[in-house]
Amino acid sequence: METETKGMRRQDYVDKALELHHSGYNCAQSVACACSGLTDVDADELFRLMEGFGGGMGGFSETCGALSGAIAILSSTTSGGTANPRTKAGTYARVRPIVSSFREKNGSTRCPELKGMTGGPVLRSCDGCIEDACNLLLDALGVE
Repeated sequence: METETKGMRRQDYVDKALELHHSGYNCAQSVACACSGLTDVDADELFRLMEGFGGGMGGFSETCGALSGAIAILSSTTSGGTANPRTKAGTYARVRPIVSSFREKNGSTRCPELKGMTGGPVLRSCDGCIEDACNLLLDALGVE
């Protein structure tokens, strides 16, 4: 799996995520793999790890996969891992604004609500969610 992303410009990450989504990656895989160069986890491992998070955690019922992919990348950059398991509070503090901003922008963080599957209007397309999740992640990481 070739998804080299080191040294990319901001829009390149978004474009890469959309390209991956259009080629069959789920929303979570698209965001995480497109942004793999921002972390020490390779794209193949991210693809595997994020597979169950697409479609609102595999069934169009829970958290948007694109948002899950962004949180996975952010967490991989802020966690101290098993060597320092006390980094959770700092990671959570960095995650909260992303989730809050995503919800404010789109009206929900839940896949079925975003896709209009609960009887309400479509709030945001998958492509739109991928763009938003990428941009919020890149903001949090200071990528220009």
